[in-house]
Amino acid sequence: MNKKNLKFVFFGTPNVASETLEILKENGYMPSLIITSPDRPQGRKMLITPPPVKVWAEKNNIVFLQPEKLDNEFISKLSTFNFQLFIVVAYGKIMPEELLNMTKFGSINIHYSLLPKYRGASPVESAILAGDEETGITIQKMEFKMDTGPIVAQEIVKILSDEKAQELRARLIKIGGELLVKTLPEFTENKIKPIPQDELKATHCKKIKKEDGLVDLNDSPIKNYNKFRAYATWPRTFFFENNKRIIITDAKIENGEFKILKIIPENGKEINYKP
Repeated sequence: MNKKNLKFVFFGTPNVASETLEILKENGYMPSLIITSPDRPQGRKMLITPPPVKVWAEKNNIVFLQPEKLDNEFISKLSTFNFQLFIVVAYGKIMPEELLNMTKFGSINIHYSLLPKYRGASPVESAILAGDEETGITIQKMEFKMDTGPIVAQEIVKILSDEKAQELRARLIKIGGELLVKTLPEFTENKIKPIPQDELKATHCKKIKKEDGLVDLNDSPIKNYNKFRAYATWPRTFFFENNKRIIITDAKIENGEFKILKIIPENGKEINYKP
């Protein structure tokens, strides 16, 4: 299908979604409508802040909606338009089955792992935590159960040995956006038959909590280094010394040892670490 004739709705909220929108735009795909989350209070001052996708929509003069709930009234309103496809990237809300199946081509989603591995909220961090040497991108046709939909396209991506989650995620966003652009013409011409996931190979990853960053300095060096890489941006890794919380800001593996280079002591500024 000609990209200019494809009427699609984009669902997304954070930077990963706005960056994907930019890749779509660069390749001639512009959404007819954007659905994103409501503005929320953020930061220490709890200022009401628009999500990155709303900012992108305003900059590009795209009509957007920010429903608090995807209820029957919203679904009914959306059904009056002749949209052909929904594209979903990190929207942050559970989408009802009726909504997922509303359009001619259904709903597709970019997931940052090789499904069925690492279904869930933290696939990038989970791959690094596990010490995996590769991960990838999956474009799936969405079902009501999270990340269980049949696979439309996949691409394997190597994980660099010293790569942190933020760096890996940046690469995956770019590769995922490009894979989506490459996949859309064949998908909308019904030239791709989605492949069901193998449920026997499914694994799941959890939503990360602040306390997950705690490291035991007596633990395996590579385990601690992988945790540092996975959580370097958030929630960051930390340990306790004299009952004070010490945040690790730089570290490496050297001669098989987990070597901490820089820290932020509790209520202090970043300094070099001297054990």
